[in-house]
Amino acid sequence: MLKKFFLNNTSIEAGCDEAGRGCLAGPVYAGAVILPKNYKNKWLDDSKKLSEVDRYDLRPEIEEKALAHAVGIVTHKEIDEINILNASFLAMHRAVDQLKTIPELLLIDGNRFNPYKNIEHKCIIGGDAIFMSIAAASILAKTYRDDFMKEAAKTYPQYSWHTNMGYATKTHRTAIREHGPCELHRLSFTLLPTQLDLELEYLE
Repeated sequence: MLKKFFLNNTSIEAGCDEAGRGCLAGPVYAGAVILPKNYKNKWLDDSKKLSEVDRYDLRPEIEEKALAHAVGIVTHKEIDEINILNASFLAMHRAVDQLKTIPELLLIDGNRFNPYKNIEHKCIIGGDAIFMSIAAASILAKTYRDDFMKEAAKTYPQYSWHTNMGYATKTHRTAIREHGPCELHRLSFTLLPTQLDLELEYLE
């Protein structure tokens, strides 16, 4: 159960969170969600704490009950151009751009953010485990990004994206070593570990 429903009961708050920041391939997604002040859901939680089934069960509930919701996307090519931190902020900006209701306060999961226009924001470390709107945003970002990676896995089955979603798992990096990167990989990232890391990996 989340600890807080809202930071300020009198302002229109949009929770914002991203998914895919640490991946080696694919875009970064961000969700922005404005929930009604009387909204309650005992199952809503940080997307990382939920099973895949629970995340997908909660997505239509969030989209139906939210006053406004949106998902922003920044491509792997844009990530290579502006770096992943700025790309994460841009994805959040793009999500907020699409909200049908203009928020008065943005609740950001994390400790840094690039200000969005003239809207006040507050960064909360671990906010997706505290505030409902951030948790809801994390679920939208995660599920829609997973949808993208599962579809991409049909074109590039060698990387097992249907299970690792582009994260730096041993299976994913072994595939990169064997097949090389594809057009969806983030070339600004360290796709393969250093020689020392490789040696330690083989010792395990």
